[in-house]
Amino acid sequence: MTTVAAPALPVENAVEDALMRSIRIPPRPSLLVDLQRELAKADPSPRNMARIIGNDVGMSGALLKLANSPFFGAARKAKSVEQAINFLGVDMCASTLTGLLARRAIDGQGADLSAFWEISMRRAQALMFTSRKLRIAPADIAHTFGLFCDIGVPLLMDRFADYAATYDDACDEPVRRFTEIEDERYSTNHAAIGCLLARNWGLSPDVSWAILLHHDYRVLDDPATDDAVRSLVALTLLAEKGIARFFGRTLSHEWEKGGELACQHLGLTEDEAADLLDELNEAFHNER
Repeated sequence: MTTVAAPALPVENAVEDALMRSIRIPPRPSLLVDLQRELAKADPSPRNMARIIGNDVGMSGALLKLANSPFFGAARKAKSVEQAINFLGVDMCASTLTGLLARRAIDGQGADLSAFWEISMRRAQALMFTSRKLRIAPADIAHTFGLFCDIGVPLLMDRFADYAATYDDACDEPVRRFTEIEDERYSTNHAAIGCLLARNWGLSPDVSWAILLHHDYRVLDDPATDDAVRSLVALTLLAEKGIARFFGRTLSHEWEKGGELACQHLGLTEDEAADLLDELNEAFHNER
């Protein structure tokens, strides 16, 4: 998990100043700053990381709970924060904690976001699972992207009283890009907001770019876009299809818009994609 800020993105010149004035983007938590400082060292120390995390009882408990989740496949149970870090690896540990800190930073805004965080968790699990299966992206980068992919949604919900209705309309749109609906009504969208937060929090440049582009499926067929970014966008479409199935939804508009391009980019036939989604569904149910 990189601590180097992402390169300048096109969204910054057009909207950053206005957005920063009108939308509350949480500052990077001090715990994350300390953690990223340790990760920037040539040889990050799990013991030092445990000491940093151990100062926060809530984060320590949440990390242990996630480290011992069946989805991470640990053969043994972690009994301490340092063990959890050793089991998960320093990069995956950092990804997990960054997601937990995002939830803490945003949950205080009043809206009931439990369903949003459930979907975010499932998406992160799905991206981690598929990235490992296909061996096309570092699992911690895929996991972080899954957690932060839609992080702009609750920020827009907090800023605009009618955003929930806009979100529903965009979800039900079968043809146009999700972000087009948001842009029409607010002159910005959750992908742009999420990209800014990712940059402000020092996340990987690949994650920042993928957040910005994750509803623009034209990039999947665009060799000018970095392959790592395109792979994350393709994986999130697989995740979307898998999550829809897990929650009993027969139709995924996002998959209909970009699923074929995603499979082409990932080198998957229709049958191979179906088999992978079967495995993901089984993993979801085993994790319950």
